[in-house]
Amino acid sequence: MYLITGATGNTGSVVARGLLKQGKKVRVVARSQEKLKELASLGAETLIGDITSQDTANKAFAGIEAAYALIPPAMTDPDFRGYQKKLTEVYGSALEANSSVKHVVVLSSFGADKDAKTGPILGLHFLEERLKQIKQLNSLALRAGYFMENTLGQAGVIHQMGAVVGPLKPDLRIPLIATIDIGNAALNALLQLDFTGHQTHELQGQRDLTYLEITAIIGAAIGKPDLQYQLISSEQFAGFMEQMGWAQNVAALMAEMVDAQNAGHVRCLEPRSANNTTPTPFEKFVAETFVPAYKASSNNA
Repeated sequence: MYLITGATGNTGSVVARGLLKQGKKVRVVARSQEKLKELASLGAETLIGDITSQDTANKAFAGIEAAYALIPPAMTDPDFRGYQKKLTEVYGSALEANSSVKHVVVLSSFGADKDAKTGPILGLHFLEERLKQIKQLNSLALRAGYFMENTLGQAGVIHQMGAVVGPLKPDLRIPLIATIDIGNAALNALLQLDFTGHQTHELQGQRDLTYLEITAIIGAAIGKPDLQYQLISSEQFAGFMEQMGWAQNVAALMAEMVDAQNAGHVRCLEPRSANNTTPTPFEKFVAETFVPAYKASSNNA
């Protein structure tokens, strides 16, 4: 049986559905049965509880052969770093208590090789390191690039400000990836279970893009070919995040991550290859996901 954490999220849902489609036994966990209703209808075993609880985590990992583990977003948590540390230790202790689990695929990030000054990515570094302490375990950390879904917030921004606005340098090349491709990479790894020891694997998306190129692609798709990219400081970015309801400490960590990307501290380490390149081009994501979000934002404006 497989355990999928974050099974209702962008990547976890792809993994859970894919395994169920292959006829695999799958356990999913969430705080309410309602969230898991659709996966349950597809045959998933459900566990209701808070995964940050050691008792819930121990039950979740019990009798499992392999798992997909991630740290779910918690943008309003007043102590996000503490939340990351707690969940990392909960996972580690649950895995140590359940020696049946031989393989774990982890959602990580480019920049997780660094042990300081990477914002929220630092928590993923510590998660990778914690799993290395578990002797019976084989782990594969998928160090994914910059999510295409991160651009969806620009839909409302374009309506409000007439531009794409962000803190990343206009000419910074970003490994842009669709979360469906991350989910499929995790799914394939869990179906194969051919990784041993503690490995990392970068997922760099279909190609690197700058925010100038991102803006041009979005502009062409929404009928605004002259759409511009407006650069703001990381401090301004953090302020916007707080206005959206994010906790102050989370916004500060995001600003630190942005600065780390701009400085080249957070970057991919592997040369781009067929092995770390994924299929979905940004143009496809924009046509199928961004444009509908932009139109919906217009209706709500």
